[in-house]
Amino acid sequence: MTISYNWLCEYLPEAIEPAQLSKILTSIGLEVESLERFEKVKGGLQGVVIGEVLTCEQHPNADKLKLTTINIGTDTPLKVVCGASNVAAGQKVAVATIGATIYPINGEPMTMKAAKIRGEESQGMICAEDELGLGYSHDGIMVLPSDLVPGTPAAAYFKPYSDNVFEIGLTPNRMDAMSHLGVARDVAAYLTHHQKETRVKQPYSNGFKADNQDAPVKVTIENTTDCLRYAGVTITGVTVAPSPEWLVNKLTAIGVRSINNIVDITNYILHETGQPLHAFDLNAVTGNEIIVKNQSIV
Repeated sequence: MTISYNWLCEYLPEAIEPAQLSKILTSIGLEVESLERFEKVKGGLQGVVIGEVLTCEQHPNADKLKLTTINIGTDTPLKVVCGASNVAAGQKVAVATIGATIYPINGEPMTMKAAKIRGEESQGMICAEDELGLGYSHDGIMVLPSDLVPGTPAAAYFKPYSDNVFEIGLTPNRMDAMSHLGVARDVAAYLTHHQKETRVKQPYSNGFKADNQDAPVKVTIENTTDCLRYAGVTITGVTVAPSPEWLVNKLTAIGVRSINNIVDITNYILHETGQPLHAFDLNAVTGNEIIVKNQSIV
């Protein structure tokens, strides 16, 4: 079972450091087999800062290169050789400084070093989107909003998502812990026993009710021994679209690939509450009936 630290903490009244939480989980029978750092942007943009292009001139020894000076909030501007056709004085840009390691979408990681390019000194790199792992565009360097302050860490502006991910070795009898909310309840029980009374933050109120019966779907359960209950609701006015970033981040951190907003929310509910959920296209439901049956094995 893969558990997101950020997600789990949403249900706890107080944050607990990942290492301490790992010990608590193992002590209550949810053995933590690994605790790994998840970074949506590998490296977290460490060493990348916001810069302002002060000057931009033609490189004397190369037609496709420019000589720039960059204000990154230090006393002395950086000298950077840049090959992007769209670089210009006055721009705010993302600069990988000496010592920073960047992780391009395609290609190997690059650690910045002072260098001479065609005989001219270069003290870093003005970056394109794909060079920082922020996207796939390589149509020149990123030109950022003009109100950004030189020297600001790029991570403070882009806010790349990061998390800590627990891999828990569950035994088959621990179905209660096969969700973030279930694990949170176990942690709350531990804290109540060892420290003080702790209750999880419930993610939902119980005030939901159907507001019309315009699109009824009949549910038939053929084997009520194996399936005691099957519940559903018809929702109209839904548009299938990409999921919002917060939802993509949560699923990606635990190894679930984002598909679209409808599929993703069913996976979200499953990993949040442990309740399996599936969405059907009403237009594809023959006879407006869902039939629950045992699968035939051929």
